[in-house]
Amino acid sequence: MAEILRLDSETADFQEQLEALLAWESVSNGDVNDTVNDIIAGVRASGDQALIDFTGRFDGWSPASAQQLEIPVDRLQKAWNAINDEQRTALQTAADRITSYAEHQKQQDWSYEEADGTLLGQQITALDRVGLYVPGGKAAYPSSVLMNAIPARVAGVPELIMVVPTPQGELNELVLAAAHIASVDRVFAIGGAQAVAALAYGTKSVPAVDKIVGPGNIYVATAKRTVFGQVGIDMVAGPSEILVICDGETDPDWIAMDLFSQAEHDEDAQSILLTQDAAFVDRVADSIDKLLPQMERREIISIALRERGALIHVKDLDEAVKVANFIAPEHLELSVEDPQTMAKEIRHAGAIFMGRYTSEPLGDYCAGPNHVLPTSRTARFSSPLGVYDFQKRSSLIMASPQGADRLGRTASILARGEGLTAHARSAEYRLQDE
Repeated sequence: MAEILRLDSETADFQEQLEALLAWESVSNGDVNDTVNDIIAGVRASGDQALIDFTGRFDGWSPASAQQLEIPVDRLQKAWNAINDEQRTALQTAADRITSYAEHQKQQDWSYEEADGTLLGQQITALDRVGLYVPGGKAAYPSSVLMNAIPARVAGVPELIMVVPTPQGELNELVLAAAHIASVDRVFAIGGAQAVAALAYGTKSVPAVDKIVGPGNIYVATAKRTVFGQVGIDMVAGPSEILVICDGETDPDWIAMDLFSQAEHDEDAQSILLTQDAAFVDRVADSIDKLLPQMERREIISIALRERGALIHVKDLDEAVKVANFIAPEHLELSVEDPQTMAKEIRHAGAIFMGRYTSEPLGDYCAGPNHVLPTSRTARFSSPLGVYDFQKRSSLIMASPQGADRLGRTASILARGEGLTAHARSAEYRLQDE
């Protein structure tokens, strides 16, 4: 029988148990921080040679030179040609849908003119160069290539630099094919904290970028947090999460497999069910026991469910919504009769999957919205990766002579109140004589 925690919201210590279940502190682990800091320092000091050394140490193969770390662009084309027709069609379909969705996210310049002729507005520009981190450890993620690269292209970023770990020097054809269809400019076979450091600070071979995006393991997440400020980052991502709210009317096998869909990522992933139907908790537990032995990654799933999973009984669906808003999950499935009405009550979630037929993997691969999502309750204050992450906003101000006079008098008063007389006099020089 699969082990998974059962909770009831009506027990006295439910909130305490829930907070303990959600706690995720590993990204602050001292040993991890020390290792990452050493790696970053090594890359800053030794550049390409450090990348060669770390590749040998962590990925199990030793490039003869830094040139061998770069995967030629024509190799991406060969990978596209090498995969089968079914895979090409799937990648093309996903790419087209992600592009279509991203096009709706593009921000535009805007401005308005005040009565005295002063112009105010906003100008949108794309980042110059972006680094795309694509995981390549326990699984390969061609979908992450598309999800990271396509919104950047739609935003107008002119240069995309991709890094991907290649354990034992093995290249994944689907990952390379995805890089081809997403028009990635350069690809380097490096991963981990060393790849993040190379993108942040640059080496002779790897160009420094303006922003690093994409999910990775605990070392990648910690490295991204460490280099933030030198470069921008999308987020510090934790383990994958799914929260399912179900009214008890969905096939329990479907719900069990939905929970598995995130648990199979790694042992730290989190899968939680909320339902007001106590009998449904038992039915889902039975489905977990029945289906788990059939899963190729059953050992990973089993550990994830045991360590961080839960089946939670709540008094009603209104309470389920309140609990969901507290959890602020990465993926939220609303497997209920009227999901659109319930969705209006959801304030904190990375992506909301509405209805019994909307499985979370549709969002992972091909629905269109991005699958790079906030985790570890950060959906309370952050959003999915999108075109807006690759565009910057510059404020526009152009004062007319009349506007300089009107605004300058206000600025002068406020500046002198702060004791900044140069500020005041700068504005005052442009005042019109009375």
